[in-house]
Amino acid sequence: MPSAPTITAVVAVILVLAGAALGWWPLASWTQRSIKGERMPQPTARAAAAAITGLTFGALAVAFGLSWILPALLAFAAASTVLTLVDLAEKRLPNSVVFPTLGVVAVLLVPATWADGAWVRLLWAVGGAAAMFAVYFLLALISPSSMGMGDVKLALVIGLLLGWFGLNAWLIGLLAAFVVGGLVAIVALILRRVTLRGSIPFGPSMLVGALIALLLVAQ
Repeated sequence: MPSAPTITAVVAVILVLAGAALGWWPLASWTQRSIKGERMPQPTARAAAAAITGLTFGALAVAFGLSWILPALLAFAAASTVLTLVDLAEKRLPNSVVFPTLGVVAVLLVPATWADGAWVRLLWAVGGAAAMFAVYFLLALISPSSMGMGDVKLALVIGLLLGWFGLNAWLIGLLAAFVVGGLVAIVALILRRVTLRGSIPFGPSMLVGALIALLLVAQ
C-alpha cells in the first residue's frame, strides 16, 4: 500500500497538471472576458494563468493533502488567478469574479466543517470576513487613492477563508499582504515602473498574503 507522502506527491502532480490545464483554457478565457479595456494577448494570458494555477494547486495539495478543505482552497486559488491577472492588467477586481468566489468558497466550507466536526469554524469564518472587510473599508476611507473598493470586497473572500482556520491565519494573511505589497512597491520604484505618487494593484498582494497564511497554517 502506498505511503501517505507518496499519495500526497501523486495528488500534487495531478493537481499541478489539472491547474495548468484549467489556467490554459477556462481561466484564461474568464480573465479575457473580465477585462474591459484592451485585452491581454491570448498567449500571455494562457501561459500566465496556467503557470499561476498549476503552482498554487500543487502547493496547496502538498500542504493539505487529500482533505475536505482542499476543494475550497482550489476554488479560491482558481479565482485568485483570474483576479490577479485582471488587477495587473487594469487595476480592477471585477464583482463578477469576487462575489461568485465568495459564494462558492462559503458553500465548500460547509462539508469541510462537517468533516472537521467543529462548527464554530463557520462562525470564525463569518467573523473573519466581516473583520477583514472592516479593516480594508477603513483603509479605503483613509486613503482612497491607494485602496480601492475592489480590494475591500476581495477582503470578504480572504477573511472568510482565513477566518475558518482561526485568528493566527487571519492575522498572518492580513500582515503578509502589506509586507508583500511593500516589497512590490519598492521593487517597482527601483525599476521605475511607478513614481512616488503612483499606485500599484494591491489585489495580487492580498492574494499572495492569503496563500502564505494558508501554507504556514498547514504546517
